[in-house]
Amino acid sequence: MAASDHTDSTSPRGWTPADSLGHGALKGVKVLDLSRILAGPTCTQLLGDLGATVVKVENPKSGGDDTRQWGPPYVADADGNRSDLSAYFMAANRNKRSIALDIASPEGQAQIRRLAAQADILVENFKPGGLAKYGLDYASLRAEFPHLIYCSISGYGQTGPNSSKPGYDLMAQGYGGIMSLTGEPQGQPVKAGVGIADVMCGMYATIGILAALHHKSQTDEGQQIDLALVDAQVAWLINEGVAYLNTKQVPQRRGNEHPSIVPYGLYETSDAHVILAVGNDSQFRRFMEFLGLEGLAEDPRFASNPARLEHRDALNDILIPALKRFTMDAVIAGMEARKVPAGPVQSLDRVFASDQVAAREMAIEMQSGVGPVQLLGNPLNFSRTPVTYRHAPPQCGASTTEILQAEDPFADS
Repeated sequence: MAASDHTDSTSPRGWTPADSLGHGALKGVKVLDLSRILAGPTCTQLLGDLGATVVKVENPKSGGDDTRQWGPPYVADADGNRSDLSAYFMAANRNKRSIALDIASPEGQAQIRRLAAQADILVENFKPGGLAKYGLDYASLRAEFPHLIYCSISGYGQTGPNSSKPGYDLMAQGYGGIMSLTGEPQGQPVKAGVGIADVMCGMYATIGILAALHHKSQTDEGQQIDLALVDAQVAWLINEGVAYLNTKQVPQRRGNEHPSIVPYGLYETSDAHVILAVGNDSQFRRFMEFLGLEGLAEDPRFASNPARLEHRDALNDILIPALKRFTMDAVIAGMEARKVPAGPVQSLDRVFASDQVAAREMAIEMQSGVGPVQLLGNPLNFSRTPVTYRHAPPQCGASTTEILQAEDPFADS
């Protein structure tokens, strides 16, 4: 590995990179990453953070992972030229080394099979059947590499009438129903501000792989994991999905309000917006005390959460003007003093300037091949096997020669 792949300063979590190579719950696990964009790379970055060695395969003809071109912003090199490290790419490709291979060529296919022979896990997000023509699908590799955990991520899954259709995050949010729940009641359906369907699919993929690793540790048997963006998105409809299944009533968009709790949402103060999460009746009584509206807590329309749900609009007609008499800071301080959940809506500059983010080390710096890059931290905190930041997001094909010529291509040194 080139020296530029390593951060050269003490990591935010208190160890140096050289020390960190001995850590990680998944140290020794070998991952062959044929995925691109966000769902698969999110999964493999998580595995890498947990100590696994990840070799990312990119197509040299296309310039590598699609997200390398999804900018601005991009990191500039020492001469001020745009590199292939976009912010989008860097968000999901830490702790990987990149090799450039044309899997459409016999030579590229042979190299993939050599890597698969030594890997524990292969992650891919080609359209179903897309790797069969190269002899790299699960059916083709299973007999030769029965130990291999083969995770296939696609838009709609390997089966079903939509299996041949391409899948992107926005389409999954639309097809899977979450957009129908998001937005103002009289406005358009609205997607989440980030690719949450992709990210959650990557999370489910990680969970599935860890379960398959446990099975493999007991049986030495690999298997295929078939995961769809749409399936993952449907799964995290959670209470709204279960409510529909049991009532057959289609839920309506409520903007920032909660379908089952009132008051719970975004309210305007005299100078900003504040989030209130009044989760039970005792909290509601303390909230009314702060507003000087103690009598409302005894009003039969508002005395219990079911009653408040029934009279949501009437309650909001009282709360909205009452809250505008206070500043956001006054509301938050008053709620905290009364142990009622409340908080601000922070822009990202305030998020990353906060003492809380600094204390939890959720922003990190690593040294890439083109200079320092700023990244999000991993939220997992282990007492014995901490996450490690060993490799900055790589430039396309930066480790091709080193890895393909190595006796052990997954040696993480």
